[in-house]
Amino acid sequence: MPEDLRNRVDRQPTIAGLSEADLLARIFPRLRMAESHTSSTLLGPGDDAAIVAAPDGRTVISIDTQVQDQDFRLQWPNGYRTTGFDVGWKAAAQNLSDINAMGARATSMVVSLTLPVDTPVKWVEDLADGLTAAIRGLGATQCSVAGGDLGRGSEISVTVAVLGTLDGGSPVLRSGARAGDTLALAGTAGHAAAGLALLESDVPVDNLGPAERVFVDLQSRPRPPLDAGPEARAAGATAMLDISDGLLRDGRRLAQASNVMVALDPGRLEQLAARLAPAADLLGADAGQWVLGGGEDHGLLATFPAGVQLPPGFTAIGSIHALGTDDGPGVLMAGRPADTGGWDHFAH
Repeated sequence: MPEDLRNRVDRQPTIAGLSEADLLARIFPRLRMAESHTSSTLLGPGDDAAIVAAPDGRTVISIDTQVQDQDFRLQWPNGYRTTGFDVGWKAAAQNLSDINAMGARATSMVVSLTLPVDTPVKWVEDLADGLTAAIRGLGATQCSVAGGDLGRGSEISVTVAVLGTLDGGSPVLRSGARAGDTLALAGTAGHAAAGLALLESDVPVDNLGPAERVFVDLQSRPRPPLDAGPEARAAGATAMLDISDGLLRDGRRLAQASNVMVALDPGRLEQLAARLAPAADLLGADAGQWVLGGGEDHGLLATFPAGVQLPPGFTAIGSIHALGTDDGPGVLMAGRPADTGGWDHFAH
């Protein structure tokens, strides 16, 4: 980073000079921008607890955490600096995607922030803006931030819990896939993994062209297809899950839950890998490995009865087979068992 820019960053006011009330006063107005007239949040930030409606009589809930130097770096080897906006956007997106994967619609979220005292105030304000921008930009128009918690710690940690509703329908579980079903993908596969490889590379971020930079953007600010979950449920999807840890690992989870064999179509996978050529060529990497093992695109892997017209945004990438006499549930490629690969929080 140029010295003058580093000095400007170092001179930014930090939260050490603010009380908790002062910092919340800067955050709340930004979060309220996500509220809508149709929100299920009956009482938002300001009291000891929020009050949210449960229109369906049932509540779908998911929670996820991002921790500095575990889930993101403030500065990457290629020079990219993670903004508060990036972290806020990603925190919202990955949780909204889990609600989406149940065929549900997000209605409200709560946020817990742990911050070192040297965190710039602007970074925290940007995080709140990122949360709001993701809720609105990804189309979760019925969702708003109902409240949360603020604390001090040695590293930045952001935890988001999202509530959702099924609108009177049945949830789409991982356990419903049946032999003969079509396996389909909504969203991207491998793009976030390509972005991560670029961030970890020695290719300066300022030297990346638009074709490569898009992968960095999707790693920093994923775009889950939030319309796809409810549409898949309406179209009769038999099973579905969010692809957060890669096609192979998440495909195996679906196979185990449904007690079936997931067969991936190599030709379809090659088409997905071809879209990653700009990053793969630059780094000399195997794009196919990104497609199979890369997570954090937060697309949807779903199964549909044979002959059912796939909803908009879904593409067939394989099929579901019954288990053989000696088979356990798993993933096949070209008729052979595939390595599960993918992301494991405790193995990496």
